[in-house]
Amino acid sequence: MSRYRQPPHRMCADGRARRVGFELEFTGLTFEQARQTIQAVLQGQETRISPVETVIETDLGRFGLELDWALLKQVAKEYADVPVTPDWLEGVSRMAARVVPVELVCPPLALQDFNVLDTLVTRLRRTGAQGTDDSLIAALGVHINAELPDVKVSTINAYLKAYSLLQWWLVDAHAVNLARKVSPYVDLYPQAYVDQLLQQPDDDRDRLFELYLTHNNTRNRALDLLPLLAHLDEARVRAHVDDARIKSRPALHYRLPNCEIDRADWDLADEWNTWWMVERLAADTDGIQVLSQHWQQRSAGLLGVNRSEWVQEVSQWLNDRGWL
Repeated sequence: MSRYRQPPHRMCADGRARRVGFELEFTGLTFEQARQTIQAVLQGQETRISPVETVIETDLGRFGLELDWALLKQVAKEYADVPVTPDWLEGVSRMAARVVPVELVCPPLALQDFNVLDTLVTRLRRTGAQGTDDSLIAALGVHINAELPDVKVSTINAYLKAYSLLQWWLVDAHAVNLARKVSPYVDLYPQAYVDQLLQQPDDDRDRLFELYLTHNNTRNRALDLLPLLAHLDEARVRAHVDDARIKSRPALHYRLPNCEIDRADWDLADEWNTWWMVERLAADTDGIQVLSQHWQQRSAGLLGVNRSEWVQEVSQWLNDRGWL
């Protein structure tokens, strides 16, 4: 039996199995060490884009690997066609590997194919990959790009509400590293947004865009909805957020989990299974309604919702349903 919990909605509206993409950020290895390790697992057709960026085509899709430093990647591309890579560029790449994360971008995978991720994590760990605790500045993490069952406004709102009700609990459940908590990359939705979100109609597309882009006009959210909204109406998103890094796709971009790839007891399935709580709640209309009512009752007070008390209530609620 798979260690990865099955979501309630396993299929897309067009009959395909839902897929999920993962991104893993780590240090401790040079780009070349990481590249060789990953290629040894995948055995795919590789295309080298530059000394610090490559793609590997497999039966499961395209895996990308890059040194996550925009300036270095740009310089490396300029030298991509040079027969011999300059010594200084290779030297910079080696030094950068100590502080600049290497990012492995996996293609969208069906749940039954997640086992390849476990193999990749194990091999990278054995080669010397280091995770979140190794860097105080890079905020290394795991990104989960979950394809939605469909892109109906009601479905998107269900996921938004489920996540918003659970976001404080999720921080504790993932044991998010302190350096990542204080970084801007995984900011939570503000309470003012959650208050309004839980009261907005489930089928109002304009309200969905207006409310989200008013309170969350940044990529720096633990659940970044901008790629999904850009998939639906790119011009509207670009009018509010001028950021070329936004890539439209019909998926949620969740970046809260740590990447503890260096720890033998760390398991990518645990991070997915924590996100699964959002999947489960999003499929439970009555559950969303009950928790929303509880939130609104607590929010009516002068000081708003108390975070620690809310986390305790959510933990008990999830436990009572046998989801934990």
